Amino acid sequence: MNKPIIAVDMDDTICHLVKRAIYHNNIEFPTHPLRYEDMMDWNTDHLRHPDSTMDLFFGRPGLYEELELFDEYVVEEMEKLHNAYDVIIVTAAVPKTVLEKWNWLQKHMPYIPAENFFTCKRKHLIGFDLLIDDGPHNLLPAVQAGKKVLCIPHPWNLRAREEYAFPLMTSWQGAKERVDEILQARQ
Repeated sequence: MNKPIIAVDMDDTICHLVKRAIYHNNIEFPTHPLRYEDMMDWNTDHLRHPDSTMDLFFGRPGLYEELELFDEYVVEEMEKLHNAYDVIIVTAAVPKTVLEKWNWLQKHMPYIPAENFFTCKRKHLIGFDLLIDDGPHNLLPAVQAGKKVLCIPHPWNLRAREEYAFPLMTSWQGAKERVDEILQARQ
């Protein structure tokens, strides 16, 4: 019998990308400080210094290897999910960040094998039973395709959370039990 497939995003789902990018931005561009709470959309061009391009903001060399874990529960809960389900990591990445993301994953979650690490932007094209993600552009197509989702709440997904009432997961504590409940509810 095949195990259900749980697709898990990396950035701002199992680790904190935006907060770390803000940290570097605020050092490099102190005249245009950013705040996490103000990141209400993916397009932050109007908030950043004109020289702080998206490539610089999210493409600083080494950025993805220095990201902090989402919380103190994520490593243990991901291992529980890995042991119970077919967990795949599905992360958007440009070629220069793929190795950094893989290195981060191997440092913190070495139980995730290479064949379960996917880089792609259009996650809804991958077969999975449940998606854990922070991006409305990933969650909505998954729901529309009849798949289960868990949304990691952040300012940039507030409007979509209000409009679509995605189930939320604010902490990784108890994530395995939460996933169990959601998957059993669909049977």
